[in-house]
Amino acid sequence: MPPDTAPLPSPLALPALHASHAGCWLRRGDGGSTGGVGKGEAVMAAADSPLLMINAPLVSTRLGYPDLSGLDLLELFAFIHPARFCVPTPRGLAHALDLPEPAGDDDVPRFLQLAAGALLARCNAPDWPERDGAWSVLQSLARLRWAWAGVLTPHVARPQQAEKWLFARLPEWEEAGERPQPAQVQLDEAQVDTRLVELTGLEAERRDGQQHFARSALRIFAPRARRDTPHMLLAQAGTGIGKTLGYLAPASLWAEQSKGTVWVSTFTKNLQRQLRSESRRAWPEARPDGSRPVVIRKGRENYLCLLNLEDALQGGFGGRAAIMAQLVARWAAYSQDGDMIGGDLPGWLGTLFRARAIRSLTDQRGECIYAGCPHYRKCFIERAARASAQADLVIANHALVMVNAARGRDHAQRPTRIVFDEGHHVFEAADSTFAAALTGAETVELKRWILGPERGSKGRRRGLAARLADVASYDEVGGKAVAAACHAAEALPTQGWLQRLAEGQPSGPLEELFTAVRATTYARDESGQDAGYAIETEAAQLDGAFVELAQQAGIALSEIRTPLIRLGVRLEALLTDGPDWLDGQGRARIEGARHSLTWRIDMLSAWESLLQRMGGPADPDFVDWLAVDRSDARDYDVGLHRRYLDPMKPFAQTVLAGTHGVMLTSATLCDRGADGPQWASAVERSGASHLDVAPHLVEAASPFDYAARAEVLIVTDVPKGDLAALAGAYARIIDACGGGVLGLFTAIRRLRAVHGRIADRLARAGLPLYAQHVDPIDTGTLVDIFRDDPAASLLGTDALRDGVDVPGNSLRCVVMEQVPWPKPSILHRARRAANGGGVHDDRIIRARLAQAFGRLIRSKDDRGHFIVLSPAFPSRLLGAFPPGTPVHRVTLDEALHRVGAANLIGTKSAVRAPEDEIR
Repeated sequence: MPPDTAPLPSPLALPALHASHAGCWLRRGDGGSTGGVGKGEAVMAAADSPLLMINAPLVSTRLGYPDLSGLDLLELFAFIHPARFCVPTPRGLAHALDLPEPAGDDDVPRFLQLAAGALLARCNAPDWPERDGAWSVLQSLARLRWAWAGVLTPHVARPQQAEKWLFARLPEWEEAGERPQPAQVQLDEAQVDTRLVELTGLEAERRDGQQHFARSALRIFAPRARRDTPHMLLAQAGTGIGKTLGYLAPASLWAEQSKGTVWVSTFTKNLQRQLRSESRRAWPEARPDGSRPVVIRKGRENYLCLLNLEDALQGGFGGRAAIMAQLVARWAAYSQDGDMIGGDLPGWLGTLFRARAIRSLTDQRGECIYAGCPHYRKCFIERAARASAQADLVIANHALVMVNAARGRDHAQRPTRIVFDEGHHVFEAADSTFAAALTGAETVELKRWILGPERGSKGRRRGLAARLADVASYDEVGGKAVAAACHAAEALPTQGWLQRLAEGQPSGPLEELFTAVRATTYARDESGQDAGYAIETEAAQLDGAFVELAQQAGIALSEIRTPLIRLGVRLEALLTDGPDWLDGQGRARIEGARHSLTWRIDMLSAWESLLQRMGGPADPDFVDWLAVDRSDARDYDVGLHRRYLDPMKPFAQTVLAGTHGVMLTSATLCDRGADGPQWASAVERSGASHLDVAPHLVEAASPFDYAARAEVLIVTDVPKGDLAALAGAYARIIDACGGGVLGLFTAIRRLRAVHGRIADRLARAGLPLYAQHVDPIDTGTLVDIFRDDPAASLLGTDALRDGVDVPGNSLRCVVMEQVPWPKPSILHRARRAANGGGVHDDRIIRARLAQAFGRLIRSKDDRGHFIVLSPAFPSRLLGAFPPGTPVHRVTLDEALHRVGAANLIGTKSAVRAPEDEIR
């Protein structure tokens, strides 16, 4: 029965509160009328008795009262429907529960009472699909004094049989034999054409660009001619080409005929979800034997660690974090794959508890003890790794592919055919993967990994000696190596190191070095220390005292690395000729320990190399600098940094050389000049030049009619640096569009200032405004909210410039507050000097503009405006926009006239006013 005709549930007779930028509304629990109240009255009402609300941290922000608590319907939803999607707004909750949307802000409190009643009614329904385990978890939540426990208890019946504990309910993964190497097959274009038709459907419109793209993609699946020379394809495919199915057509054919595995690597989680959906056209959900042909793989830090969860459930967490752990346990029983970051765990769950507890339930620092874990056979991470080894298609991310190639445990599982979608981000991912950062935070973490937690720390973390106690007792040399590493690790920083640095009282050689780094960086800073942002200086012209401290720190690190190497050798010997008591589980645990050791040894080697360079000649392959990381004018980390001048060099050697076929594809893969795509920089940023490989180059132009459906407006009369004028421009544009505006900023400070000036008045007009770095909501959820409400607008920074897919009426206008100039960092200065100076900057800016413009037109029916609030927009940057896109330099009033007129023509902004109006 449709929501508008279905009988409504009985509302929960409790008072309800709603707060937005437009005001506050309170409704009594006896069914009385809803009334507007002031912020102070709302806070007092919440303090007197628990109130129904939705997204308590957001309500707290609106009221300016950080300690607000109540009966948050999102927590109730997470308990009753774990692993189910819901946009965390009244509108989103209405859609999730099949209830009528509230008519306005003043109707939200009544809706909250209705929604609470609907959720409680689900518990009483005999077909509640998530009933199993609910009663047991509720008892634990009641002991933790969860606000909803008393309300829920009458509605959750005690089961007739005792419910199994979560860890007894989870299925075990099974071992499978190693997949044989793929057969050598040669695909032809006719086969690819046929498969493409199968995937797109016989009734689908034929797209020549997609067919050309698919035929080109089959090149990377041909047999390789020479070692370390993979087939490479660089393919620029405009938005709307259908490149996903374009490369899945030859990929599915090759996997079917060769029995091999294809990896598709993305940069954003949004594209991973899209790929999983599209892949269902080519592969079934499961094979006849129950195995999955398509698997999503992410880094270990994305998955729930069952050992961490067990520790949290048994007292490792306290207060609100303990409640969150119980809700995560509910989710874990129903999750598809245990993915906590971008998977089926609601992104808003962690922000409800305003803590880092979500990430503390994952394996953030490679602490896994592998087969030594009691939950090893049920581990989500191990399950995904084994499933990917047998899969036809693995959907991963750039970082995982690179880390797996650099320090993967199983060489047999390294991908040999890779499609890097969002290929313009490969350079950025490699830059991060192959970097070295010797900082206070990193050294503190290394000390914890070796010695275990410091006194007073909660948690299951154990030091190296505890993790390898049985090995040390059996092998004298290994035991001495562990003891030597633990002794040497005492030289690393410990708790309170930042305070000691500020007071000039460092302890140990590393803290003494960081004190010198901090002092040198502050002494050389010319940016203005009151700005509150990170400051940096070159690792050059350092005095003798600094160089001496660097050498002493290097010696201390070497004294840690040497026994770790000896320990690794002994562990390898144990695997080769182990004792009788060493069973399969023990071998797997030792293998895991060797993997962790290798990671730390490589990291220590990189740090030592960085320190040895201090005071000597610069290495032309690297850029080194000193930095103090700050937030709100407070230091939070200090250290030395090293990046490759060209990170594609290690990428080529580590990732590309071992592959047989690689494709990099994107809508913005290469720069565009007057004569078309400029491939030279794209080839350089692919790593091909480091392997002496000549990649095949392909362009498939977008089928969208940008000339008729998009318009670029460069506003010339908003003065740079005038925050009042900038905020006024944003408010007027959002009002003229009726919402649906994505605002992109290059500085968080300006974003916050603009949001603070305009959010209230826009909300009073029925145009809600959300913002990164302001609203206590994760970025993915902000995009979900924006997509769900055509009247909403969203302000953000770089994370929203790429990878955001909002087709349809919810995104009608993209506004950039200025030209996205590169940040003038030491690293950028070095790369700028090595790559043509201003030409290098222009390429970066055009790529950013192209990525931002790509958010606007996502389907053939989309229309919209792209506005840049910059009076000085160089004409040489106009190549960022698709050929034929109209570009006009106009005043703000003219821009508003165009946007307003277009908004009257259709639900999605039509952009071309009549020619006489344009004149």
